[in-house]
Amino acid sequence: MKAVKIGLLGLGTVGTGVISVLKRNADEIARRAGSEITVVAAAVRDLSKPRDIDSSGIRITDDPMSVVNDPEIDIVVELIGGDGVALDGVNKALENGKHVVTANKALIALHGNEIFKTARSKGLVVAFESAVAGGIPIIKSIREGLSANRIEWLAGIINGTSNYILTQMTEGGRNFDDVLAEAQALGYAEADPAFDIEGTDAAHKLTILASIAFGISLQFDKVYQEGITNISSEDITYAQKFGYRIKHLGLARRTDRGIELRVHPTLIPEQKLIANVNDVMNAVLVQGDAVGPTLYYGAGAGSEPTASSVVADLVDVVRTITTDPENRVPHLAFQPDTLSDLAILPIEEIDTAYYLRMGVINRPGVLAAITEIFGNKGISIETISQKENGDGKEDGEDKVSIILLTHNTKEGHLCDAIKQIEQLDTVYGSVTRLRVETLS
Repeated sequence: MKAVKIGLLGLGTVGTGVISVLKRNADEIARRAGSEITVVAAAVRDLSKPRDIDSSGIRITDDPMSVVNDPEIDIVVELIGGDGVALDGVNKALENGKHVVTANKALIALHGNEIFKTARSKGLVVAFESAVAGGIPIIKSIREGLSANRIEWLAGIINGTSNYILTQMTEGGRNFDDVLAEAQALGYAEADPAFDIEGTDAAHKLTILASIAFGISLQFDKVYQEGITNISSEDITYAQKFGYRIKHLGLARRTDRGIELRVHPTLIPEQKLIANVNDVMNAVLVQGDAVGPTLYYGAGAGSEPTASSVVADLVDVVRTITTDPENRVPHLAFQPDTLSDLAILPIEEIDTAYYLRMGVINRPGVLAAITEIFGNKGISIETISQKENGDGKEDGEDKVSIILLTHNTKEGHLCDAIKQIEQLDTVYGSVTRLRVETLS
């Protein structure tokens, strides 16, 4: 088979990693793919920017469309990010009859349904392993390795920036702002970190994982998102006392009423393996009906870890070039005409346990009033604790923090209860609420 020629859109951290891996492991990759894979062109934003990579034999241009329109190129690898130029480039590549590999989670989560439809109509492949969890082969594992299973739920630490911040707050007793500044200095967080710390990046990835796990269309707009900016060192300390660690978790669960899709800070029992995934590492826990729980751990970002997944996709695409399109692995794991229309549950309808922290005036009857509200809403309390040292005074009266864990209850009921509690004249400030998942 003749050499397969590749065009890159983007030559940043991941793009240079792809070239490095392809050159260093050229013989091994060719043996696996059945053909040599060669990068012949790459589009960049700034031609004058120095790059620490051997680009000999590669045409460097600042015009992405000159790459996707090049008749010599068989596969376009999109590494630009976002859904502007990247979307235009992918659509044009498909229109030109070229297979596509992308590391762009936003592109797949927001436009994947249309992109895959176009690819199928032309007998082309769009591969996106590197769009979720960097170097961890989680897409292939769920789509192919677990294809005998009915996936019941999955939970993932799928944003390294948030995980790094929470790890440093947990292990060093530091506050959020200090750790965020450090993460930015180390290059783990962007100058504008909102995409990571508010949960959008994880929501993009969860959208993709849920689709291939449950056989549903991509529905990013229905994912509940909550970031980590309101997590305090105090909450982390109390969680540890109760035997939990706080992680920013993406969770998708199949229920009798529909599918839960949610990203938020979560208390996880400290003995769980996933609770001990620290710093910038990623992990995804998948529960199948036949295999039980399986955990996938590794680097969720970085030049060569992500390039590992990109090149693995290239090998898969090269293998399928001569394959009948009807016999290829479907983009979203299930045959396109069998995708389910299962409802995505609003966050108010989910059932889980909760950690609550509230500031109160230390006066008789306060706890009784709070527990009465919970009782009226059918919410059962598992544990109650009062902060040993007070929080100062309010109008001459002592202030203390009450921390409690609930049993499983419907979120809508809990929200109603919190509203009533916050209206009590003995409660000051807002009630802090974090969800608790045992993942068992």
